[in-house]
This record gives sequence, structure tokens and C-alpha cells, in this order.
Amino acid sequence: MNLLIRTTTLALGLVFCTVAHADDKIGVVAPISGAFSRLGNQLVDGAAVAVASDKSGQVASIITRDDSCTAAGGAEAAKQLLQSDVLLVIGFLCTESLEAALPILGQKGIAIITPAIRSQTLAELRTDQPFPVFRLAPSNRNEVNETSAILADLWRSVPFALIDDGTIFGRELTSAIRARLEENGLKPVFSDTYRPGLDNQNALVSRLKRAGATQVFVGGERDDVAAIGRSATALNYPLTIIGSEALNALGKENDLAVGTLMIAPRAVQILESARNAKNAIELAGKVPEGYTIASYAAAEVALDVLSAARSQAGSIGELLRKTTFNTALGTVQFDAAGERIADTYRLQKYDGKQFVPETN
Repeated sequence: MNLLIRTTTLALGLVFCTVAHADDKIGVVAPISGAFSRLGNQLVDGAAVAVASDKSGQVASIITRDDSCTAAGGAEAAKQLLQSDVLLVIGFLCTESLEAALPILGQKGIAIITPAIRSQTLAELRTDQPFPVFRLAPSNRNEVNETSAILADLWRSVPFALIDDGTIFGRELTSAIRARLEENGLKPVFSDTYRPGLDNQNALVSRLKRAGATQVFVGGERDDVAAIGRSATALNYPLTIIGSEALNALGKENDLAVGTLMIAPRAVQILESARNAKNAIELAGKVPEGYTIASYAAAEVALDVLSAARSQAGSIGELLRKTTFNTALGTVQFDAAGERIADTYRLQKYDGKQFVPETN
């Protein structure tokens, strides 16, 4: 399904020069049909509300294309947006779609701002010339560096352990954190790969206890962290359990042990910088959930950089790399690789219902 959203007239800059035209367009690519349509429509809603709420007195149009979260859908969406003469693209929730679209949009140097995809695609890794992709979500490198820094402060004088569930994500995250900690002279008293998906983890917790670990970082899913917490309680073992943002996944009520810690970005809905975006989204009759606010922020970046292109030389990609943007997600800056430069990970504690800032 194609959705064309037009707002009041806005003069925006061309991709490679500073001339402005009234009919400049921003493309939005999202899965607005199929299994991921709820998330895709959140992305569309956020971008549309941001453009409609722009108070600069200028005009932008958004052209939305459905990629169905598939490679074929991503390629077709990219071709259609090229034909529509868009200057910049927001979106992509699925790596397959982005990877297929990159060579097509890249041939015209069209920059992409994605609020969801963190890791580089194979297409990006294989090219000598980087594609102009800009990521609002923190990269895997951000997660490792910021998580390691927080753990180093916590673990200066306590015996700790590092465990993972054996998945690629869990193993790589935990291994990278261990390397960073060892660079700071901190070594675990215990490290292992556990068997995931068990109702209880008594054997694992018993081994942690014998090793003398009082705190453990778990590179695994919420269900496993909950099981470890239940086993620690059953064995009367005061173990501090710390997990990644995987703990944000939906779980059963009261599944996690009270006091379980999580190192993750704060929920965007509670950011002070997101207040205006939340109000605008609600006034438009939408719900500020999921990717809505992140997409709103992506559209804010798009509007600002296209406005800057009217008076500054350089491509859109060059301007994205050298400009600081104030958005619903807070201050946004990109490095040379298009990754967001940010300090977003925070230590949070589960209070029995939700994660709240840990002030200790």
C-alpha cells in the first residue's frame, strides 16, 4: 500500500547543492502490510506527525513505500522512491530490506536515516565506499563500550561472573565486554555458557556460588534471567543479576527478581526531550509507542539537514556528519561511519513492575 502525505509547502535543499525547491520529498520505507505492519505504521506515523508539526513555515512532502520487511520489497521501494525524486529516506526496520535498497539508493547518493537497524549489512561491509546510512539506534559498539564502562565502575572491588546463552548475540556481547574489562585489569571469577530455556537454573547458580561470584552479567534473554533469579532465591543466595536491554522484552508479571539490574538506554517515552513529540503524536490521534518517537526524531533530523542544505555547501551525507541536531531523542550527532555519537546506556533496577533509574 502506498501512502502519500503532504503538508504545507517547504523549500528544502537538493542532495548535492544548496538550491531549494518547493516540491522536495522525503521517502519513508516501512513494512505497512504483513506481519510487521504494526511496527511499520508506528514508523510512518512518527515521521508524518513530525513533518506536519514543523513550525518553520516551509513545506515538505512524505512519500511512503511498503517494503514488507523483505529484500524484494526493499529493492522495489527504493526504485519507486528514485522515480519520485526523493532527497532523503527514513525508515527500514529489517536488515534484508535495507541491504537490497542500498545499492539502488546509493547510486544517487541518497542518504538513509534508520531508527531501528543497528548493525552494518553485508552490503555495507563488502563495499569500499561507505553507503550514506545514518543510525539513530545505538550501535553494537556503543553497547559494548558503555556497558563495559558501567560494569567497570560497579566491579572494582567485587567478585563477578560473565555468562552467556551460546547465541551469536549473547556470546559476542559477553566476550567483548570481558575483553574491555580485562583491559581495565578486571577478570571474572567465573565465566561460562549456560543452557538456555530451562525453568530453573539451580545447577548454574550453584556453580556461581562455589566460584564466589556475588554479581553476574547475563548475555541472554529475559526468561533465562528470570530463571536465574528464581534459582538464586530458592538457594538463598544473594546474587546481583545484571542483564542487557534484552530484559526490555515482554515477560510475565513479576517474572524478574526485584532488584535485577539492566544496562540499557532509557525508554524514549520518558525522555524529557520527547515531551513535545509525545504531545504532537497524541494530538494527531496516535500512540507514542514503539518506533513512533524514534521515527519522529528521524524526521526532525531530515527536515533540519535539508533546511541546512539551502545555505551550506556539501551533500546531504556530509551535512549529516558535521551537524548537531536537537531531536525528541535528545542531541544527535553522527560519526564518519554514520553511527550515532551518544552516551545513552544507563543502569536501571527492576522494582517489581518496571525498570527505574538506579541511583546508587
